[in-house]
Amino acid sequence: MSPSTKLISTTSLLLGTTITITSNHWAMAWTGLEINTLAIIPLISKPHHPRAIEAATKYFLVQAAASTLLLFSSMLNAWSTGQWDITQLTYPPSHLLLTTAIAIKLGLAPFHFWFPEVLQGTTLTTALLLSTTMKLPPVTILLLTSHSLNPTLLTTTSILSIALGGWMGLNQTQTRKILAFSSISHLGWMTIIIIYNPKLALLAFYIYVLMTTSIFLTMNTNNTLKLSTLMSSWTKTPALSTALMLTLLSLAGLPPLTGFLPKWLIIQELTKQEMTTTATIISMLSLLGLFFYLRLTYCSTITLPPNPTNKMKQWSPKKPINTLIPTLTSLSISLLPLSPMILTAT
Repeated sequence: MSPSTKLISTTSLLLGTTITITSNHWAMAWTGLEINTLAIIPLISKPHHPRAIEAATKYFLVQAAASTLLLFSSMLNAWSTGQWDITQLTYPPSHLLLTTAIAIKLGLAPFHFWFPEVLQGTTLTTALLLSTTMKLPPVTILLLTSHSLNPTLLTTTSILSIALGGWMGLNQTQTRKILAFSSISHLGWMTIIIIYNPKLALLAFYIYVLMTTSIFLTMNTNNTLKLSTLMSSWTKTPALSTALMLTLLSLAGLPPLTGFLPKWLIIQELTKQEMTTTATIISMLSLLGLFFYLRLTYCSTITLPPNPTNKMKQWSPKKPINTLIPTLTSLSISLLPLSPMILTAT
């Protein structure tokens, strides 16, 4: 990809995200989402491989369908109420259509099938953008309309996402697919609380983005695409493998790491809302995800390849280490003691 093409795609990506998260009119929000979709497609198809072209085609078709549903939902609402304001979504059929459209865009169950396939067909850097930056505009729309959405529908979708994200990630050997199912599961945790405490949902999303970015950058440095490659990373980069282990455990939500904070607060908030049964169900379902996080941890730090190399350990990888990795890893594993300050800020 030429520098000018990359610059145009990146600028359009930032522009589309900015337009969506700052707009209060449905037409402008839809425009920002469309700019985002068109900007990411060249990045997905960059490897010039049939799998990448397939991923770009799937992504375009799915996002076009979701954008059409979103526009139809806003037009129905405007037709019945005369309002184009995002926060004035009061027509009941529009709630259902909007929730479906956002679930498709985010990859929530039962509309999650496209997300792992698209991530598998592209590079780790583009997969990082799809898992983090591309989630922000739909999450913003969900936050702005959270007061008028159907709690039962969102709770059902969230529980399905947590269950399927953990269950379908168990038998995967490709790291990008594992992280895709991890994303589905974490977005389920976020959407289950978005009606009752939108600020807590946003905090959970921020912490998820922080940990996922750290993991993707580390895997990109080690060029880790499969579990078999991950098994040999310890002999090459022990320091990065240790950082990856701690970040994976944080993403699993184990105390005393940062990832425990949003799950702890979400369970506490659900208990306050007299949804103890729901909190118990999602806590039990998160054990499914914990299994494949522990498997990734086991492969990256404990398991050695069948034929260990006779060469000395390489304390620096072939690729230069991204300077963001130490900072993001530190934040991903050490923010729990600062939770009182974080809660006060939110």
